Amino acid sequence: MANKAPHKAQSATTSGRRSEGVERIGLHNLVPAPGSHRNRKRLGRGPGSGTGKTSGKGHKGIKARSGHHGPGGGKPHFEGGQMPLTRRVPKRGFTNIFRVVNQIVGFEDLARLPKGAEVTEETLAEAGLIRKGKGPAKLLANGEVAKGVTVRGIKMSAGARQKIEAAGGRVDI
Repeated sequence: MANKAPHKAQSATTSGRRSEGVERIGLHNLVPAPGSHRNRKRLGRGPGSGTGKTSGKGHKGIKARSGHHGPGGGKPHFEGGQMPLTRRVPKRGFTNIFRVVNQIVGFEDLARLPKGAEVTEETLAEAGLIRKGKGPAKLLANGEVAKGVTVRGIKMSAGARQKIEAAGGRVDI
């Protein structure tokens, strides 16, 4: 027994040394592999630098212009003078800027509301069923409705209105 106690203490100290010697990787100690990182080319820093005045681009021409050629390629969507794809493809359709997209709420979702609570846009938003400012809520008749539900200021389908009134609820618009 006497042999076991020092052995445990000794193993604890050796494991402690291992954790001291190995540093965990973090943002504070990340470095690139040696030789993998080059310093950037400092352009336009006088004639003695070798890349002054024209910055190593020569005189005039398209390759001397900004935003074109060089590392990383040319201008986005430029196809070498060919008619670009976005102009070749026929344009079709129509986007209605006045379109209203409703946030759908079903009867099974209303179970998340407390018993006897009025169903309004504010109570639906508090329960996390809809998001404020993302369009009006609309109640659909899927599932069973709780008895005595009062719905105020919310769009609903005709089936939803019938089910609410049949269950003894009230609809105020």
